[in-house]
Amino acid sequence: MDDPRTLHRTLDLCLKVGEVLLSSGAGAADVVATMRALSRALGVRQSQIDVTFTSLAMSVQQGPDESPVTQIRQVTQREIDYEDLTRVDQLARDVVAGRMNLEEARTTLARIVSSGHVRPRWAATLGWGLMCCGIALQLGGGPVVVLVAMLAAVCIDRLQLLMTRRRLPVFYQQIAGGVVATVLASACTRLAEPWVHLNASLVVTANIIMLLAGIGFMGAIQDALSGFFVTGGARVLEAVLATAGIIAGVSGGLSLCAAVGLEIPRLALPRFDLVSLSAAAVGGGIAAASFAFASYAPWRTLLPVGVLGGVGIAATEAVAQAGFGRTWAVGVSAFVIGLFGYTVGRRFRVPPFVVVVSAVVPLLPGLSIYRGLFLLGEEGGQQVADGLLAMATAASIAIALAAGVILGEYVAQPVVREARRVEQRLSGPRLVGITRHPRRRRSVRGAGRRGSGETR
Repeated sequence: MDDPRTLHRTLDLCLKVGEVLLSSGAGAADVVATMRALSRALGVRQSQIDVTFTSLAMSVQQGPDESPVTQIRQVTQREIDYEDLTRVDQLARDVVAGRMNLEEARTTLARIVSSGHVRPRWAATLGWGLMCCGIALQLGGGPVVVLVAMLAAVCIDRLQLLMTRRRLPVFYQQIAGGVVATVLASACTRLAEPWVHLNASLVVTANIIMLLAGIGFMGAIQDALSGFFVTGGARVLEAVLATAGIIAGVSGGLSLCAAVGLEIPRLALPRFDLVSLSAAAVGGGIAAASFAFASYAPWRTLLPVGVLGGVGIAATEAVAQAGFGRTWAVGVSAFVIGLFGYTVGRRFRVPPFVVVVSAVVPLLPGLSIYRGLFLLGEEGGQQVADGLLAMATAASIAIALAAGVILGEYVAQPVVREARRVEQRLSGPRLVGITRHPRRRRSVRGAGRRGSGETR
């Protein structure tokens, strides 16, 4: 590319696309491959791309005697926004396919990042409430538990939105969410005592899963497995801090309730028969679809995401009843979701990342975290040991979820001919981005086969 102005505009477009993908939770490998495919389609060869947790850098050297052109962009905003992610993914596909030139792509991207969402913000709050309704139903809760879980979710979402506007870190938002869930559940239990029995433990567990759903476990494990250890390590640390905030908030709420006499009854683990398993599958489907709705995923994805979420719950219980441990059961279900998530994503024209992340929400280890915190708060050496075991189980379930989904993508993508060709050039499966490069430029196929600037 001989025109310096066009080169600078091309690099700027690639960096802005990478910023949207990275801030939405996409893996570093997907971000690098998408940026490189964009630059090749627009005529830029031999680009060097470096992705870290908070910045993107792209450098191009036109010739051995010329100075390299380098641009850097900071990633400052992180939120779950599957609407922008889907639209930017489609933009990248249009550019690579030759349906959109550089100026059209820049104009479209500016419109995407500057315009609001189709759904109002209160609709997202309602989606979080419906998600907790589904989780409460999945755990075997009755109508009162479902309603209180929804009320707590709405309160938590509005509180966290207010804290976000005041620029408070996510760690403190998670603490506040845990305290609100526990105190509100305890207060509603006391108020409902004369008329109906309310299992506050199920309410707290449902809200823990809501708080866990916003943590980027998937991107962290994907980066670690694909060799982006710097970015993966930073994302793991962020996930650990956010989870620690939930644990601190819930444990603090339990202590506060005990101090003022609002005791929460012991958690009774649900037992699944055929009828309750059907209800759990329906609840899991509602939770998965509601999370996708709250994250601004396209309407066309809600039904398949809900079906996959329900299938995941049913598969988990079936494997667990066969004698496997909870971790293996969740891992097998995540593998099934990853296997079908790629096909569903292609069929409904969305990144598979949107499908699989939403579908695994009902499988998040909220029950194990709450059980561990409850046991750690009791006296006795055996209870403490059981509590530590429950917390370790929660960590293993989180890893099994991400690893199972990614393994499913490894198996699913090479089945498609286009994906098999690109798999020879990439380090792992694609959850976001283009799975083919333009065929009209034969020289592109041999260019830039090696990865980003991050040590791999």
